[in-house]
Amino acid sequence: MTAPEPTGARVRLRAEIAALPPYRQGRPAPADGFKLSSNENPFDPLPSVQAAIAAAATEVNRYPDATALRLRERLAERFGVSPDEVIVGAGSVSLLAQFILAAAGPGDEVVYAWRSFEAYPGLVTVSGATSVQVPNRADHGHDLDAMADAITDRTRAVIVCSPNNPTGVAVTADEFERFMARVPSDVLVLLDEAYAEFVRDEASVDGSTLIGRYPNLVVLRTFSKAYGLAGVRIGYAIGPVEILDAARATAIPLGVTGVATAGALAALEADAEVELLRRVDALAEQRTRFRAALLEQGWAVPDAQGNFVWLPTGERTAAVADRLFDAGFVTRAFPPDGIRISVGEAESVDTLLRVLEELVEPSQEGHSA
Repeated sequence: MTAPEPTGARVRLRAEIAALPPYRQGRPAPADGFKLSSNENPFDPLPSVQAAIAAAATEVNRYPDATALRLRERLAERFGVSPDEVIVGAGSVSLLAQFILAAAGPGDEVVYAWRSFEAYPGLVTVSGATSVQVPNRADHGHDLDAMADAITDRTRAVIVCSPNNPTGVAVTADEFERFMARVPSDVLVLLDEAYAEFVRDEASVDGSTLIGRYPNLVVLRTFSKAYGLAGVRIGYAIGPVEILDAARATAIPLGVTGVATAGALAALEADAEVELLRRVDALAEQRTRFRAALLEQGWAVPDAQGNFVWLPTGERTAAVADRLFDAGFVTRAFPPDGIRISVGEAESVDTLLRVLEELVEPSQEGHSA
């Protein structure tokens, strides 16, 4: 049988997907530079975690447990819920995709703040729904009142990112409680807490204290940042069983590997977790000192509760990012808004501050909360 002659016609793709820019990672760092673009944990993996991953790798010829039951049981015990109220996915962003697919489709709307996590627009578009982007406040935090005002009969989900990526500002517990009082009970609320472990402001919302309180709330967290497992892709969410079951139905089968599950379980062992959270403390302290130094230089840096800081560089964003790259620092630029700089190796800070001091403009726009 011969192949048909090509007609010149292109394969018909969804127009909104064809027009959607794919997610792109930052540039690789120079050999003698620093990669500060992906909010990665700069510490090497713990030996015990490496050993668990290596042991699991000896069984990669076998399919993993599709539900990551052992990990769900461990997390359920920690948060005081049943294993069925925990879902594990290939990072929290994978779970966000599952929940959006479960809740929203063509003709529906998903509300979220902007600027926020750069994956949100793509996830909503892939579902067929429409994004409703609500501008952040002047301090670069979520305007939850405006987000509540944006909810309509077409709204199926709202995403709240705390601390907000990339601006770093956390939602307070009081703000979130008032917000939830305004959200209809049939609208799904996704509280994205990928950086929860780095928060030091006691007024900030803590999703772990809200579990079981709202029938429409799902709390998402990840092992990528605080636990240093970005490379194996594993995160989790906690919420009502019926909502999690809907998300399970949208998942790609066997998306969570045995290697990832083994690494997460090892990271949750008591001795390992103590050391990992000690490292988180060190990064949070470094972030606070770094932000203070930037404020002293004159940068309008908003409150920083993640493992990164935000420079509202406006129209200068691309030029400042290029200057940092030339100096050996790969950062995450979001023209024309600003630049996100991860808290990385301690030895990067002094040189980074020297370069940034040369680039600050006294009249820059922004608000240092």
